[in-house]
Amino acid sequence: MTPPISDQLAETAAAFDSVAPTYDGPQGNNPLIQRMRDIVWQRVEGFLKDPSTLIDIGCGTGIDAQHFAQLGHHVFATDWSPEMVERAGARANCEPGQITALRVGAQEFDRLGSEFNLGPDTIDLSYSNFGPLNCVPDLGHTASSLAAITRPGGYAVFTVIGRYCPWEVAHYVRKRRFTRAKVRFERESTPVGMNGHIIWTRYFTPREFAREWIGDADQWQVEYYESLSLFVPPPYLDKVAEKFPKMFGRLVSLDAVTARWPLFRDMGDHFMLVMRRR
Repeated sequence: MTPPISDQLAETAAAFDSVAPTYDGPQGNNPLIQRMRDIVWQRVEGFLKDPSTLIDIGCGTGIDAQHFAQLGHHVFATDWSPEMVERAGARANCEPGQITALRVGAQEFDRLGSEFNLGPDTIDLSYSNFGPLNCVPDLGHTASSLAAITRPGGYAVFTVIGRYCPWEVAHYVRKRRFTRAKVRFERESTPVGMNGHIIWTRYFTPREFAREWIGDADQWQVEYYESLSLFVPPPYLDKVAEKFPKMFGRLVSLDAVTARWPLFRDMGDHFMLVMRRR
């Protein structure tokens, strides 16, 4: 029986709390993750000219927030996991005045205005890296709450865990874990194990995500989307890259060339979706 949404959110927060102390190590920041992170940084930086105000949605330990803070931007680093926010706050101490760490989940972004005084036109760009938005029960509510504090013309750059990941299916079929191989094809929130805990996750194609995010409101429009790690293995298969470095280099090149091609852009471990506030 599927638990209530409040219980799902609590279990998900506990799962990320449990890995927060080691998340800056291989579990959360191996070379394949950093490769994806570098692509996201490049895309985000392309939209930033003057010093800007950003929101990091699901900031984790604050690696992304610290990167953008060091470029001169102010970042509101938000997360639903108290332990992750504590570590992001420690990074904030290294960048005085540039990072504000807040324990606010994306499902409750209406609090940003009512409790933290983020008014209209406060945010120039929001980003979310490595799938925190896959754990949000109502994307339409998050979209409206974020639109209320984002200036017209402001951008949102999200990386979302995709539905169709050939590497993952092949990996779990080879291990004869057929039930796990089918997890991404579930249409509702589904339990995924991590560190002895459960993360309640929903998987999307880019169109599914955009349709739920935009809904009936006329607040956001899609600029483009691209795949992340279609030919390159997912981060948990980093041993493949280590064992076959020449092949890995070719796969990186394939990913770069095909990332925005029709059909190819709908597949991969993650996809990156860029939207603009109307």
